Amino acid sequence: MQNITISTTCMFSLLFFCSKEPIFTMSTNSKNTSTNGEKSPTTEQQQKIDEVRSAVSPLPGKLNSYCSDALISRYLQTQNWNVQKATKMLRDSLKWRSEYKPDEIQWEDVATEAATGKICRSTSVDRKGRLVLLMRPCRQNSSDVAGQMKYLVYCIENAILNMPPDEEQMIWLVDFWNFKLSNISMKVAKELAHIVQNYYPQSLGVAILYNPPWIFEQFYKMVKPFLEARIRDKVKFVYANDSSTMKIMEDLFDMEQFEGSLSEKAEDCFDIKTYAQRMKEDDEKRRSTIAEGTDKGEPI
Repeated sequence: MQNITISTTCMFSLLFFCSKEPIFTMSTNSKNTSTNGEKSPTTEQQQKIDEVRSAVSPLPGKLNSYCSDALISRYLQTQNWNVQKATKMLRDSLKWRSEYKPDEIQWEDVATEAATGKICRSTSVDRKGRLVLLMRPCRQNSSDVAGQMKYLVYCIENAILNMPPDEEQMIWLVDFWNFKLSNISMKVAKELAHIVQNYYPQSLGVAILYNPPWIFEQFYKMVKPFLEARIRDKVKFVYANDSSTMKIMEDLFDMEQFEGSLSEKAEDCFDIKTYAQRMKEDDEKRRSTIAEGTDKGEPI
């Protein structure tokens, strides 16, 4: 029996994503630009942003590009504007990026994990224009935890790369059709939660769990204690046979966009060759973006 599938563990680790705050983007704007309609920082807040930046400086190479005002502000907000805690969190995140090098993961590194379409970036968006990561647990094809985690990180980085300039959140839509629960590993779930909560904080708008089985709901109750209240509120359970919960989906999406891509209708909707080409093109775009930003000394 496999450990819990990446798609299942992600369902718990993705929950910490949920927040109204800005995302950890690779394309941050000028120093005082507000994001998602948020107000520019107050004088006191700007002082704290500058304190954090000073505390983590100097940084080598492109790591300096991950210290924009928008990013530092998000870490401060996560820590209730506590400079010491936000500084530690950002340092840990930068250390992880330096060692794990998430922005250097290429399609060829994760192609085997991606082959079945268990996680993919949908061509559809929600009504606010937010990108959608579509997850299908039944398509799990690996028991390699490290490989699963690398592919998850690749998907997150790819979504960030493709976000429009005025949008900094994503939607995760988890389709539980034909789901089978194997041996559940709390260790894996917590490890994934650690990576995303600490290194990609507050980046999901909503997590939709579509037609989850009863046994998953019981497992979710075990995981809920690890989640903050503001995060739990972003998790939405939706059932195709329940009109009250389906309204959540209908309010979020133009459902015609997902015609044929959910539940049993999704059997033949994923073309790995087409998707691989999209990802390879994105890899090239990311390399160009990083090179251009580094040359100009600007945020990437």
